[in-house]
Amino acid sequence: MTTDTNRVIIFDTTLRDGEQSPGASMNLDEKLRIAAVLEEMGVDVIEAGFPIASEGDFEAVHEIAKMVKKSTVCGLARATKGDIERCAEAIKPAASGRIHTFISTSPLHMKYKLQMEPEKVFEKVKESVAFARNFTDDVEWSAEDGSRTEREFLARCVEAAIASGAGTINIPDTVGYALPHEFSDLIRYLFNTVPNIDKAIISVHCHNDLGLAVANSLAAVDAGARQVECTINGLGERAGNAAMEEIVMAMRTRGDLMPFTTGIVTENITRASRLVSAVTGFTVQPNKAIVGKNAFAHESGIHQDGMLKHAQTYEIMTPESVGLTQSKLVLGKHSGRHAFSEKLKALGYSISDEDMQDAFVRFKALADKKKDVFDEDICALVDDEVLRVNDRLQLECLEILCGTKHQPPKSELTMIIDGERKSCKSQGDGPVDAAFNAVKKLFPHGARLQLYQVHAVTGGTDAQAEVTVRLEEGGRTVNGQAADTDTMVASVKAYINALNKLLLKREKTAPSALSA
Repeated sequence: MTTDTNRVIIFDTTLRDGEQSPGASMNLDEKLRIAAVLEEMGVDVIEAGFPIASEGDFEAVHEIAKMVKKSTVCGLARATKGDIERCAEAIKPAASGRIHTFISTSPLHMKYKLQMEPEKVFEKVKESVAFARNFTDDVEWSAEDGSRTEREFLARCVEAAIASGAGTINIPDTVGYALPHEFSDLIRYLFNTVPNIDKAIISVHCHNDLGLAVANSLAAVDAGARQVECTINGLGERAGNAAMEEIVMAMRTRGDLMPFTTGIVTENITRASRLVSAVTGFTVQPNKAIVGKNAFAHESGIHQDGMLKHAQTYEIMTPESVGLTQSKLVLGKHSGRHAFSEKLKALGYSISDEDMQDAFVRFKALADKKKDVFDEDICALVDDEVLRVNDRLQLECLEILCGTKHQPPKSELTMIIDGERKSCKSQGDGPVDAAFNAVKKLFPHGARLQLYQVHAVTGGTDAQAEVTVRLEEGGRTVNGQAADTDTMVASVKAYINALNKLLLKREKTAPSALSA
């Protein structure tokens, strides 16, 4: 992929490991949108899914393989012929495709999870890599729970995997157990011990259980690793994965001590972060490094004074370097379609003319309600428009009666369901409960509400409310999201958005022993 010894390959697994976060599953359209943004921002390898897990996962990898031209499209496979064959079929349309096969190598995993002797695992390493090479020249092998594997055995497996044809060797810190100096020492040990290690690129995949995923990844790069597996916003199971934006910006900002480069267009980072957050419903914490809304905010008088005198007194990178623009009023109810279109381009959106027109109509309606329209308002508006997955269920009219004199709260709701207008009245313990009860009355279902979350898009009493609703039914979990200046309207829209997704959700029963 590159001959530059200081070039670090960015392997993004948002669509695979990131989707393993409870409640973060994505439908095909959402995965395609994220994959397009990842390719545009210069991601080298996109791990698009686990093809054997379900028909939906296979379809996602296959469709992404057909769409993506610049990035390598990768699928995950356990060390079995069935997994590898299914993965090979999924990535077949890709301009550049990779099979990523793995097996556990730690004593704990081999004994209790695999119930296999080390020598049997060793043979599986050779067999799986050699078999994968029948389908592609680009094979990656991972030693699951590598950081807790006995070093001598790990070195034997790495040597065997390379000899069998693996061009990339991945050493995961699967449970986020390692400390940075310990992990870098492990990588150096492999470089000093494995005789054919120069024939492969060494990769790392770190989890964040102790909050050390990024630190461990950077320590590994310093020790010689030249591929980092990571996700947007640090998304991932349990405490998440190493955050791509933090790894990339750390190397860019501290080139004096880490003279490494990536192919990432960092100006697209904020856009990618917002998209992943909107699709999954996982709100980025305000103080999150690089992409949190407070990452470039300064409230302290001392800090503000320093910033006014020289930005670098309290900012080690510019907001523009990660694609962040200052939130300010640049559009209003008198703004035209062309100005709105240009603003969307500046914010990193590329949508169809039809979606543009719909968004513009909604923008005009918003501008009539809100005194100040900020960049964040426009992002929320467009994300809300694009994230509607179908129109089987639509909100037409909502009225809520609540307050100290009206107990219990009551709601009147009109919905369009499969083209038919239906209305009802309901009540509940609170206004949201009353509204959701009305939806359930008009469209009976067995989904259980797992999450209801509201946050203000901007400051002020006229701020748009962005609502996330998570529903679970029969083991399937979906997120719905919507924004509106009326919190109750946003809530019902988000609830309906989740129900629409649930209608499209395919049964997905992933096999056990997913790689991490």
